[in-house]
Amino acid sequence: MSQLLSLAGWYFLPNLVTGYVQQILYAVFIRAGDPKPAPGSPRYIKDRKRVHMLVILAYLCYTIYEADYAIQQAGDFYGILGVPTNVDERALQSRFRRLTVQFHPDKVAGDDRAAVEATYVHLKLARDTLADPARRFAYDRFGPEALQWRMTKTIREFVMRGAQHTAMYYFASGTVLLFLGMLGYLEQGRYWRYLVMSTLFIVEMHVITRPDFPRLLSHVLNPALTTFNLRTPYLPFQILALLRKLTVTFFIALNQLGPLLKDGLTNPQDQKSEDGSVTHHQLDRLEAANKATHDEINRLMGLEMMPFAHDASATSNLRKALSEWLVQNTIRNDPEVMGAITQVLQRRREGGREVNSLIAS
Repeated sequence: MSQLLSLAGWYFLPNLVTGYVQQILYAVFIRAGDPKPAPGSPRYIKDRKRVHMLVILAYLCYTIYEADYAIQQAGDFYGILGVPTNVDERALQSRFRRLTVQFHPDKVAGDDRAAVEATYVHLKLARDTLADPARRFAYDRFGPEALQWRMTKTIREFVMRGAQHTAMYYFASGTVLLFLGMLGYLEQGRYWRYLVMSTLFIVEMHVITRPDFPRLLSHVLNPALTTFNLRTPYLPFQILALLRKLTVTFFIALNQLGPLLKDGLTNPQDQKSEDGSVTHHQLDRLEAANKATHDEINRLMGLEMMPFAHDASATSNLRKALSEWLVQNTIRNDPEVMGAITQVLQRRREGGREVNSLIAS
């Protein structure tokens, strides 16, 4: 259910958030009084693509953080006991004895006894698991799930059981990806997706079959985390679970980013042909925009003329007023018309001066 909710969030949340983020950015970066890009305009479409890509990348980072946070909240046996991942049996038993003094049920009375008893049982399970080499090997690589595998005792048996579970997971995941591809979903990066899944399967099989932690985990990642106090060290099963989550979410993000990156930040229908001429797509869009504008003008004119629909004299007066308005605000404001009027007035002034001079003489 959580995976379905995550997929639904990936497909609906970025689209929902993009519109709000775009309006907020317009309100912040466009000065008050300046016109904002209208929906459907080239700049609005370009800005929406940019915001959509940023929202998808931000949601990808949040999904990874959420998965890691869930792993930290779940905890692990080493963190519960407060011992390092390379603890030996002697240090493990010593640490458990010190915790027993604090959490043994016989040493607590009252209402807190039930909670302390549950804590002690959990501590004892952690100690018993880490004290057994085979169960500790299985726990480090497969997590608490391995403790539920009955009739499994040796390291070899745990490896065989874990390899079967891993193979079934990747077989089911590959089948789902293939089925979604046949239905037309997850088209972006199809072949890279299969390559990444195959590589992750090989990496996981390598991790679960080796006696030691991966060197990249034990010598690079975990030391860096502990040095800067970012989080507790990763166990192999935790990093594998995080990689699985990262892979799935990255595929979904790539499927949404692909069309945006493929089209770029401009609409391909707005591009010119190779010889620089206007394309048929652009002409079609201009014709459609012209028709939509004409229809909108007719609709607005119809609304404005509605009060005069049954009054012929009022309609005539309205047309006369509109004609005068066009003359006053359109023709007379034209630069050429204003220039001609200015020249005529200038000639009249000059003629008037000549007449005045003749009368005076």
